[in-house]
Amino acid sequence: MKSPPHYRAPFWLPGGDLQTLYPALIARRPSVAYRRERWDTPDGDFIDLDWTAAPKAVGAPLLVLFHGLEGSSNSQYARGLMHAAVQRGWTGVVVHFRGCSGEINRLPRAYHSGDSAEIDWILRRLRAQHTGGPLFAVGISLGGNALLKWLGEQGDAAQPVVQCAAAVSAPVDLHAAGTALQQGFNMVYTKNFLATMKRKSLAKLLVHPGLFDAAALHATRTLREFDDLVTAPLHGYAGVDDYYTRASSKPHLAHITVPTLLLNARNDPFLPAAALPEQHMLSAAVTAAFPEEGGHVGFTDERGTISWLPRTVLEFVTMKC
Repeated sequence: MKSPPHYRAPFWLPGGDLQTLYPALIARRPSVAYRRERWDTPDGDFIDLDWTAAPKAVGAPLLVLFHGLEGSSNSQYARGLMHAAVQRGWTGVVVHFRGCSGEINRLPRAYHSGDSAEIDWILRRLRAQHTGGPLFAVGISLGGNALLKWLGEQGDAAQPVVQCAAAVSAPVDLHAAGTALQQGFNMVYTKNFLATMKRKSLAKLLVHPGLFDAAALHATRTLREFDDLVTAPLHGYAGVDDYYTRASSKPHLAHITVPTLLLNARNDPFLPAAALPEQHMLSAAVTAAFPEEGGHVGFTDERGTISWLPRTVLEFVTMKC
């Protein structure tokens, strides 16, 4: 697998405020036509899925994408991957985590980095629907960590569901990621995330009074503080340390049996190179690619376009499956 060419990589933001920082990159992201479908969840909530509108060829693969923190089908990496899938005659679908499709979800809970149970029922339903070809799953950042955790927990049981997988810029060690995002320039990313997360949380508080203390929410300045106040208790964790320990995918990487690409740049501001898994921590099914540059989901080619990442991911799943 070729590394991305040497370049001065932007550290991309996975959320909706990328255009403010990198308007030129946004202008170059490909156009994708989506068809939205709503699913009721097993616990009485809902999620929205955006499907590519291109007709499906007989036996064509289904490319399933799980986005990153505060991402959506409009994120630049989502459009890039879905466009590349359509160009190959595949079907693509972006699964929105709860509350990320533009509408607040019904229940107090939302989504989190270790939600492998959510990944499980979604992928199994998609597999039941898509019977004519292989299913490839890709997770970006938070979605990548949750997907890796599911793959490791399932072991051999994942093979009938997913034929190949890829995780891009996944924060496999949430303790290390949480610490990194409290330091220096990384607080720019933290502020960006917290702006939308706080808005959503306050809107949810109006519907579900008493979930957490509004004043304490306003006072949070780091993702760790937010996760301790909101994410951890709403999703069954004793606190942020319990959440980061139990939700990290790193301990599960040795148990993955589905061919999986683990793609992280060594200069990713969200996960220090020292926190990347060593080879002995990976199963034989995991292909690790740790290029020196690329930032956080910031892999571009020598022309500055986003084509390197979709091409690399799609070539991997095609080759392995």
